[in-house]
Amino acid sequence: MKKKWWHDSVVYQIYPRSFKDSNGDGIGDLKGITEKLGYLKHLGIDVIWLCPVYASPNKDNGYDISDYYDIMDCFGTMEDFDELLEKAHELGIKIIMDLVVNHVSDQHKWFLESKDNKDSPYRDYFVWQEGPVNDLESTFSGSAWEEYPKGSNDYYLHLFTKEQPDLNWNSQAMRDEIYSMMNFWLDKGIDGFRMDVIDLIGKVPEEKITENGPRMHEFIQEMHEKTLKGRDVLTVGETWGATPEIGLEFSAEHRKELSMIFQFEHLSVDQQPGKTRWDLKDLDFKDLTTVLTKWQLAFQDDGWNSLFWDNHDTPRIVSRWGNDTEYRIESAKMFAILLHMMKGTPYIYQGEEIGMTNIHVDSIDQVDDVQSKNLYYDRLAKGYSHEELMQAVNEKGRDNARTPMQWDDSTYSGFSTNQPWLPVNPNYQEINVKESIEDKDSIFSTYQKLIQLRKENELVVYGNFEEVETENSAVYAYKRNWQGSTWLIVCNLSSSSQTTTLPDISEKRVIISNYEKVSISSKKLKPFESFVVEI
Repeated sequence: MKKKWWHDSVVYQIYPRSFKDSNGDGIGDLKGITEKLGYLKHLGIDVIWLCPVYASPNKDNGYDISDYYDIMDCFGTMEDFDELLEKAHELGIKIIMDLVVNHVSDQHKWFLESKDNKDSPYRDYFVWQEGPVNDLESTFSGSAWEEYPKGSNDYYLHLFTKEQPDLNWNSQAMRDEIYSMMNFWLDKGIDGFRMDVIDLIGKVPEEKITENGPRMHEFIQEMHEKTLKGRDVLTVGETWGATPEIGLEFSAEHRKELSMIFQFEHLSVDQQPGKTRWDLKDLDFKDLTTVLTKWQLAFQDDGWNSLFWDNHDTPRIVSRWGNDTEYRIESAKMFAILLHMMKGTPYIYQGEEIGMTNIHVDSIDQVDDVQSKNLYYDRLAKGYSHEELMQAVNEKGRDNARTPMQWDDSTYSGFSTNQPWLPVNPNYQEINVKESIEDKDSIFSTYQKLIQLRKENELVVYGNFEEVETENSAVYAYKRNWQGSTWLIVCNLSSSSQTTTLPDISEKRVIISNYEKVSISSKKLKPFESFVVEI
């Protein structure tokens, strides 16, 4: 495998609206990120993934872009972005931008002309269809088709909100516009893209095909040829419907598509089969570990994995599958160790490194997230109870990841000097960056050490993966082997003590653990215990 700079890199995802407010308006901004670059350098990360900062009416928090060449007013100016890029590069930190090209805002100039002028060249930039349309549903509830104007029998496609019309990737002219925009940002000096729902661009809506359409890989390869070829950049595609086989098609080097993808199979094991993320079931440890192992083995010799637990669309892992009260620290460290010792590029979502938790709300009026609100009202009308809907929102809603970053124990957690756009989690006085940095045994220090281990040990980056049988579904163990060295990683996924049957092996040294005393020979693991030993 040809070595790449992003193989041993660790990426830190920033949700700008919630990271750091520099001007006291309650909304995070670009200058706030620049202000905190020293903190990120101290953590040890190599790359920032910046969620959308482009001009937007904010119907879906920036994922509805009205101008790809401008910065949203509340985030600052293009000069602020240029300063962030320059200062980050001075510190050796790269920046990848969020690329949202499945859809735009209904306020984008292309759509404004498309919807009011059937003869416009921009009409073909979108997916228009005369009625009757099919029953394709939006990810955000309801029909994926919107009639415009009312009574016209003309419908446009929107796989998300009706304010996010889907682009028609069958239009060569539209694709060329996208490639020009991508080259504008690459020429500016950014280091790559995270590509939002990129597996939807090959959609065939008349056949109700949304993910992995027949021309998807053709479009990605053309994109590579027109924008990425000859550039040493990191590209990661968001692909909710990917299988390992599709993942290899995206990331195998000879195919000239992307560096890697985000797949979500491991985060879908707590939902009822064949249903949505809101239809919950208890986590089966074996379901989770089977998926993790499958994706590790699939990329053993070709392609590349992304590794993540949290992002802006998912709940905090320490609350969802860990224990965010009695064993918050232990479970947060366990999930970190389990993930960062795997083969692939790790992604840390802001606040994950200090063990930030989900936030609890009692009313849908306290929710900002458009997906959660649409779900609530749609299902309420279908007969679901308020109680079960609020349980789903509290466990899986997107606001959980979007509460302001908890910097210290001052008012508004040091995020802003005024009321933030989304309430700060009430536990900020106990869980914050200041407290974490001062504690040498904190979750933060574990993340620091895990990042350093990846830098110093090719075994973590390139070592082969081998699952170890434990005869206990709550205990997950695997080995990493590289050039004569072997590390054993053992994790108790539960909040109770567990007994396991690890093979009879002797340890050379403990690499990292989340409890002070580790004994590989005892075969008994404390709640959420995790350790890495050289054997």
